[in-house]
Order: sequence, then structure tokens, then C-alpha cells
Amino acid sequence: MKLALKEAEKAQKIDEVPVGCVIVKDDQVIARGHNQKETKQQSILHAEIVAIQKASKKLGTWNLKDCDLYVTLEPCMMCTGAIVLSRIRGIYYGTQDPKGGCTDTLIDIRKIDRLNHHPEIHSGIMKQECADILKNFFKNKRIQKKKLQNIES
Repeated sequence: MKLALKEAEKAQKIDEVPVGCVIVKDDQVIARGHNQKETKQQSILHAEIVAIQKASKKLGTWNLKDCDLYVTLEPCMMCTGAIVLSRIRGIYYGTQDPKGGCTDTLIDIRKIDRLNHHPEIHSGIMKQECADILKNFFKNKRIQKKKLQNIES
């Protein structure tokens, strides 16, 4: 998770929501990703999608059945779908996403019995650190917005 947090820091440095992800196979990191949605103006460029694309390219297959994904924030609906379709073995995430989390929070994918694949889900990995980077990012965004409003007034 420490490496996923480093990816989140990379996202923060380019003014992206600080979410980071790594994919591991046989105890080796095979792919890394961080949010790039704003930078590249593509709604699908969440950290998980970036990492899945890199892992698939590296392994030469879409089927990541022997891989585990570590991400700082609970995956959204799109990312959870991509994780399931990629057959990733396990999801390890830091903090829950009360507005969009789709592994445990809004949707618990373990309860969808008709899915043809259910990854193992492990939550709360370095939870405080993962939550703090997000809280601080949005706190700073609110401060910047307020300063801008004061200048314009």
C-alpha cells in the first residue's frame, strides 16, 4: 500500500484527486497507476484502470487471475467492473468511498451471486494515511476556491 500511496502523491502533484494503485504478481509490482482524468481529459483514467492496462500489456493478457490490486481508495463502479472482468484475484484498499465505493460501501459485489468472478476484498489497509491524503487535497481545494472568490469580490 505504501507504493500505492506514492502513486497517489504523484496524482496530487499534477492536481489530480490523489488515488494511487499498484498491481502485484508473485510478490512483484508489475504495474502502477494514478488518476489522470483531469490531465488527459478522459473520464476512465482512474488509477485502477491505468494500472490494469499496464499490467495487461506487461503480461500480454487481459486475464490477471494471479494478480492482486492495491489501491488507496475503494474502487468505484467502473473500476470494480474492470477488476472483475480482468479476473484480478484480490482487492486491497485503504479507505472507503462513501459516495462511490462499489466493493463494500454502496454496492457489495460479494452479494451479486450471478457474477462469474468474485475477487477477495480486503479493506482498511493503511486506512488513515489513505484517508488523510484525500482529506487534505479537498481541504486545500476548498481553501483555494475561497481565496479565488475573495479576489473576485
